[in-house]
Amino acid sequence: MAQTQMALDSLDFDGTIALATKVAPHVDILEIGTPCIKHNGIKLLETLRQKFPNNRILVDLKTMDAGYYEAEPFYKAGADICTVLGTADIGTIKGVIEVANKYGKEAQIDLINVEDKKARTLEVTKLGAHIIGVHTGLDQQAAGQTPFTDLGLVTGLNTGAKVSVAGGIKPGTVRQVVDAGADIVVAGAAIYGANDPAAAATEITGLAHSEGGATTSGGNAWLPWVLAIVAIVILFSLMGGGDDAAEAPAMEDAPAMEEPAAMEESAE
Repeated sequence: MAQTQMALDSLDFDGTIALATKVAPHVDILEIGTPCIKHNGIKLLETLRQKFPNNRILVDLKTMDAGYYEAEPFYKAGADICTVLGTADIGTIKGVIEVANKYGKEAQIDLINVEDKKARTLEVTKLGAHIIGVHTGLDQQAAGQTPFTDLGLVTGLNTGAKVSVAGGIKPGTVRQVVDAGADIVVAGAAIYGANDPAAAATEITGLAHSEGGATTSGGNAWLPWVLAIVAIVILFSLMGGGDDAAEAPAMEDAPAMEEPAAMEESAE
């Protein structure tokens, strides 16, 4: 199961609040997008925090310098997650991680435009990064890029950090990214561009929260069936006891319709 995050990207303060009011009950995390926070400032964060106490809030600062100093006011104002660019100096990234820990919050490292994503992911997770953001930006999406290859690379590292994925996610691709290991699924236009944003958010969250798909995250969807078969074999062995168990026919040879009767006789 993955969490869902709704990207609020509008520059309009009241419009952002109105959209958040529609979708907040149907998503896990409200994201104040970079243009939105730059235009509206920390007051928007304070307003959203007051209105929606049950949602986590991510502020997409995309910090590039002065990590601790820039992020601290937003954590103090109610942000649960702040982002710092993976292309920033390692000292900047370390600062955001440190101030997140100070307030019991989380720091997300955004891998947008990072050339060596493997090396950077390993480096920042050693520092204690809480979330790795696999992010295909709007301009990259316009050029036809998707986050799917990068997502597979990052989740395959098994660093222990959570992985967020953003970049053109739609209902049709939610299960694909969840099955690839994403812990947080970010949707923007697929929700705010829909005729009914609340219904779109509900659909995407339902897909992210479900255990659907051919496999589970560990690829062991068949495991419950194996355990059930083992339990049945053990039960029959205990009920038959000793030599009687040795004389029992193999399960695959026993008539399926006779099993309930056999169990009733044993119980008597």
